[in-house]
Amino acid sequence: MPRFKKIFFYAVIFSLLGLSRLSALEVPKRADGYVTDRAGFLSSSAKAGLETALRAFEEKTSNQVVVATFPSLEGDSLEDFSMRLAEAWKVGQKGRDNGAIFLIFKNDRKMRIEVGYGLEGVLTDALSGQIISGVVAPHFRKGDYSGGILAGTDAIMKATQGEFKGVSRKDNPNALGRLIVLFGVFFVFHLCAQASNRIAGRRGRGGFFVPMGGGFRSGGGSFGGFSGGGGGFGGGGASGGW
Repeated sequence: MPRFKKIFFYAVIFSLLGLSRLSALEVPKRADGYVTDRAGFLSSSAKAGLETALRAFEEKTSNQVVVATFPSLEGDSLEDFSMRLAEAWKVGQKGRDNGAIFLIFKNDRKMRIEVGYGLEGVLTDALSGQIISGVVAPHFRKGDYSGGILAGTDAIMKATQGEFKGVSRKDNPNALGRLIVLFGVFFVFHLCAQASNRIAGRRGRGGFFVPMGGGFRSGGGSFGGFSGGGGGFGGGGASGGW
Protein backbone atom coordinates (compact mmCIF):
# COMPACT_ATOMS: atom_id res chain seq x y z
CA MET A 1 0.00 0.00 0.00
CA PRO A 2 2.77 2.55 0.82
CA ARG A 3 4.36 1.82 -2.55
CA PHE A 4 1.03 2.45 -4.29
CA LYS A 5 0.67 5.80 -2.49
CA LYS A 6 4.16 6.80 -3.58
CA ILE A 7 3.42 5.93 -7.21
CA PHE A 8 0.13 7.81 -7.02
CA PHE A 9 1.88 10.86 -5.53
CA TYR A 10 4.46 11.04 -8.33
CA ALA A 11 1.76 10.49 -10.94
CA VAL A 12 -0.15 13.51 -9.63
CA ILE A 13 3.01 15.66 -9.60
CA PHE A 14 3.94 14.77 -13.18
CA SER A 15 0.36 15.39 -14.29
CA LEU A 16 0.39 18.86 -12.76
CA LEU A 17 3.72 19.63 -14.41
CA GLY A 18 2.29 18.52 -17.72
CA LEU A 19 -0.75 20.75 -17.28
CA SER A 20 1.48 23.75 -16.51
CA ARG A 21 3.34 23.18 -19.77
CA LEU A 22 0.09 22.91 -21.68
CA SER A 23 -1.11 26.21 -20.18
CA ALA A 24 1.84 28.07 -21.73
CA LEU A 25 0.74 30.02 -24.79
CA GLU A 26 2.46 28.76 -27.91
CA VAL A 27 4.72 31.28 -29.61
CA PRO A 28 3.74 31.53 -33.28
CA LYS A 29 6.25 31.64 -36.07
CA ARG A 30 7.20 35.16 -36.99
CA ALA A 31 5.41 36.59 -40.00
CA ASP A 32 7.36 37.99 -42.92
CA GLY A 33 6.40 41.56 -42.04
CA TYR A 34 6.65 43.76 -38.98
CA VAL A 35 3.03 43.46 -37.82
CA THR A 36 1.29 40.33 -36.52
CA ASP A 37 -2.32 41.26 -35.70
CA ARG A 38 -3.95 38.09 -34.41
CA ALA A 39 -6.39 40.09 -32.28
CA GLY A 40 -7.74 41.87 -35.36
CA PHE A 41 -7.21 45.41 -34.07
CA LEU A 42 -6.08 46.90 -37.37
CA SER A 43 -7.86 47.39 -40.66
CA SER A 44 -6.03 46.20 -43.76
CA SER A 45 -5.12 49.77 -44.69
CA ALA A 46 -3.87 50.62 -41.18
CA LYS A 47 -1.78 47.45 -41.06
CA ALA A 48 -0.29 48.16 -44.49
CA GLY A 49 0.56 51.72 -43.47
CA LEU A 50 2.21 50.54 -40.26
CA GLU A 51 4.20 47.91 -42.16
CA THR A 52 5.46 50.58 -44.54
CA ALA A 53 6.41 52.93 -41.72
CA LEU A 54 8.30 50.26 -39.76
CA ARG A 55 10.13 49.05 -42.84
CA ALA A 56 11.21 52.60 -43.71
CA PHE A 57 12.25 53.16 -40.10
CA GLU A 58 14.53 50.11 -40.12
CA GLU A 59 16.05 51.11 -43.45
CA LYS A 60 16.80 54.58 -42.07
CA THR A 61 18.01 53.70 -38.56
CA SER A 62 18.72 49.92 -38.62
CA ASN A 63 16.52 49.64 -35.49
CA GLN A 64 13.80 47.03 -35.78
CA VAL A 65 10.40 47.54 -34.14
CA VAL A 66 7.77 44.80 -34.32
CA VAL A 67 4.10 44.88 -33.30
CA ALA A 68 2.29 41.70 -32.21
CA THR A 69 -1.31 41.45 -30.97
CA PHE A 70 -3.06 38.37 -29.61
CA PRO A 71 -6.61 37.59 -28.46
CA SER A 72 -5.48 36.31 -25.05
CA LEU A 73 -2.57 35.14 -22.93
CA GLU A 74 -4.62 32.04 -22.11
CA GLY A 75 -3.43 32.13 -18.52
CA ASP A 76 0.24 32.53 -19.38
CA SER A 77 2.54 35.12 -17.79
CA LEU A 78 2.87 38.32 -19.82
CA GLU A 79 6.58 38.73 -19.14
CA ASP A 80 7.39 35.04 -19.70
CA PHE A 81 5.54 34.89 -23.01
CA SER A 82 7.09 38.17 -24.18
CA MET A 83 10.57 36.83 -23.52
CA ARG A 84 9.86 33.52 -25.22
CA LEU A 85 8.58 35.40 -28.24
CA ALA A 86 11.67 37.62 -28.27
CA GLU A 87 13.89 34.54 -28.17
CA ALA A 88 11.99 32.87 -31.00
CA TRP A 89 11.59 35.89 -33.27
CA LYS A 90 15.12 37.27 -32.75
CA VAL A 91 14.08 40.88 -33.31
CA GLY A 92 16.99 43.26 -33.93
CA GLN A 93 20.48 42.75 -35.29
CA LYS A 94 22.97 40.38 -33.74
CA GLY A 95 25.69 42.29 -31.94
CA ARG A 96 23.67 45.51 -31.89
CA ASP A 97 20.62 44.18 -30.01
CA ASN A 98 18.57 47.02 -31.45
CA GLY A 99 15.11 45.50 -31.44
CA ALA A 100 11.84 46.35 -29.68
CA ILE A 101 8.56 44.45 -29.55
CA PHE A 102 5.16 45.98 -28.81
CA LEU A 103 2.82 43.23 -27.57
CA ILE A 104 -0.91 43.62 -26.88
CA PHE A 105 -3.41 41.09 -25.51
CA LYS A 106 -7.01 42.06 -26.14
CA ASN A 107 -9.03 39.96 -23.69
CA ASP A 108 -6.52 40.38 -20.88
CA ARG A 109 -6.35 44.15 -21.49
CA LYS A 110 -2.59 43.97 -21.07
CA MET A 111 0.37 45.15 -23.12
CA ARG A 112 4.14 45.20 -22.94
CA ILE A 113 7.06 46.89 -24.65
CA GLU A 114 10.04 44.51 -24.73
CA VAL A 115 13.32 46.34 -25.34
CA GLY A 116 16.59 44.93 -26.65
CA TYR A 117 19.87 45.53 -24.84
CA GLY A 118 21.08 48.03 -27.40
CA LEU A 119 18.03 50.30 -27.05
CA GLU A 120 17.68 50.26 -23.25
CA GLY A 121 19.64 53.50 -22.95
CA VAL A 122 17.15 55.46 -25.06
CA LEU A 123 13.92 53.46 -24.85
CA THR A 124 14.15 53.25 -21.07
CA ASP A 125 11.82 51.44 -18.70
CA ALA A 126 10.40 54.79 -17.60
CA LEU A 127 9.70 55.96 -21.16
CA SER A 128 8.24 52.58 -22.07
CA GLY A 129 5.88 52.87 -19.13
CA GLN A 130 4.87 56.40 -20.15
CA ILE A 131 4.18 55.28 -23.70
CA ILE A 132 1.90 52.54 -22.39
CA SER A 133 0.03 54.61 -19.79
CA GLY A 134 0.13 58.06 -21.35
CA VAL A 135 -0.01 57.40 -25.09
CA VAL A 136 -1.62 54.02 -25.78
CA ALA A 137 -3.98 53.41 -22.84
CA PRO A 138 -6.07 56.60 -23.33
CA HIS A 139 -6.85 55.51 -26.91
CA PHE A 140 -7.66 51.95 -25.84
CA ARG A 141 -10.04 53.09 -23.09
CA LYS A 142 -12.04 54.91 -25.75
CA GLY A 143 -12.10 51.83 -27.96
CA ASP A 144 -9.68 53.41 -30.44
CA TYR A 145 -7.36 50.42 -30.70
CA SER A 146 -5.98 51.26 -34.12
CA GLY A 147 -5.18 54.83 -33.05
CA GLY A 148 -3.52 53.60 -29.87
CA ILE A 149 -1.32 51.09 -31.69
CA LEU A 150 -0.25 53.64 -34.28
CA ALA A 151 0.44 56.34 -31.67
CA GLY A 152 2.30 53.91 -29.42
CA THR A 153 4.45 52.55 -32.22
CA ASP A 154 5.27 56.09 -33.35
CA ALA A 155 6.32 56.97 -29.79
CA ILE A 156 8.51 53.87 -29.60
CA MET A 157 10.27 54.80 -32.84
CA LYS A 158 10.78 58.38 -31.66
CA ALA A 159 12.11 57.19 -28.30
CA THR A 160 14.79 55.07 -29.97
CA GLN A 161 15.96 58.25 -31.69
CA GLY A 162 15.84 60.37 -28.54
CA GLU A 163 12.85 62.33 -29.84
CA PHE A 164 10.22 61.20 -27.30
CA LYS A 165 10.75 62.86 -23.93
CA GLY A 166 7.69 61.59 -22.12
CA VAL A 167 4.10 62.69 -21.59
CA SER A 168 3.63 66.27 -20.39
CA ARG A 169 1.18 67.27 -17.65
CA LYS A 170 -0.95 68.91 -20.31
CA ASP A 171 -1.26 65.58 -22.11
CA ASN A 172 -1.66 63.67 -18.85
CA PRO A 173 -3.97 65.57 -16.44
CA ASN A 174 -3.55 62.91 -13.75
CA ALA A 175 0.06 64.02 -13.35
CA LEU A 176 -1.08 67.34 -11.82
CA GLY A 177 -3.12 65.50 -9.21
CA ARG A 178 -0.14 63.31 -8.33
CA LEU A 179 2.04 66.42 -8.02
CA ILE A 180 -0.44 68.03 -5.60
CA VAL A 181 -0.53 64.89 -3.45
CA LEU A 182 3.28 64.70 -3.47
CA PHE A 183 3.51 68.35 -2.41
CA GLY A 184 1.07 67.66 0.43
CA VAL A 185 3.18 64.75 1.67
CA PHE A 186 6.35 66.86 1.69
CA PHE A 187 4.49 69.67 3.48
CA VAL A 188 3.46 67.29 6.27
CA PHE A 189 7.03 66.00 6.54
CA HIS A 190 8.24 69.61 6.77
CA LEU A 191 5.87 70.37 9.65
CA CYS A 192 6.94 67.19 11.46
CA ALA A 193 10.60 68.10 10.99
CA GLN A 194 10.06 71.58 12.42
CA ALA A 195 8.22 70.18 15.44
CA SER A 196 10.93 67.58 15.98
CA ASN A 197 13.69 70.17 15.78
CA ARG A 198 11.95 72.42 18.31
CA ILE A 199 11.67 69.55 20.78
CA ALA A 200 15.23 68.42 20.14
CA GLY A 201 16.48 71.98 20.56
CA ARG A 202 15.44 71.90 24.17
CA ARG A 203 17.34 68.66 24.80
CA GLY A 204 20.35 69.21 22.58
CA ARG A 205 21.08 68.65 18.95
CA GLY A 206 18.63 66.50 17.06
CA GLY A 207 16.68 66.30 13.86
CA PHE A 208 14.08 64.57 11.77
CA PHE A 209 15.45 62.40 8.99
CA VAL A 210 13.31 61.74 5.92
CA PRO A 211 14.81 59.08 3.61
CA MET A 212 14.81 60.25 0.02
CA GLY A 213 15.87 58.89 -3.33
CA GLY A 214 15.81 55.34 -4.62
CA GLY A 215 14.64 54.11 -7.97
CA PHE A 216 12.65 51.39 -9.53
CA ARG A 217 12.63 49.36 -12.70
CA SER A 218 9.21 48.82 -14.21
CA GLY A 219 8.24 45.81 -16.27
CA GLY A 220 9.32 42.24 -15.82
CA GLY A 221 12.26 40.76 -14.02
CA SER A 222 15.69 40.38 -15.46
CA PHE A 223 16.05 37.84 -18.23
CA GLY A 224 19.18 36.52 -19.81
CA GLY A 225 20.11 37.25 -23.39
CA PHE A 226 19.83 34.62 -26.10
CA SER A 227 22.01 33.46 -28.93
CA GLY A 228 20.90 33.12 -32.49
CA GLY A 229 20.73 35.25 -35.57
CA GLY A 230 19.21 38.32 -33.94
CA GLY A 231 19.24 40.76 -31.09
CA GLY A 232 19.46 40.04 -27.38
CA PHE A 233 16.94 41.05 -24.73
CA GLY A 234 17.49 41.46 -20.99
CA GLY A 235 14.05 42.21 -19.58
CA GLY A 236 14.11 45.94 -20.31
CA GLY A 237 10.82 47.63 -21.03
CA ALA A 238 7.51 47.91 -19.21
CA SER A 239 4.10 46.29 -18.86
CA GLY A 240 0.68 47.85 -18.33
CA GLY A 241 -3.01 47.69 -19.06
CA TRP A 242 -6.05 49.77 -19.87
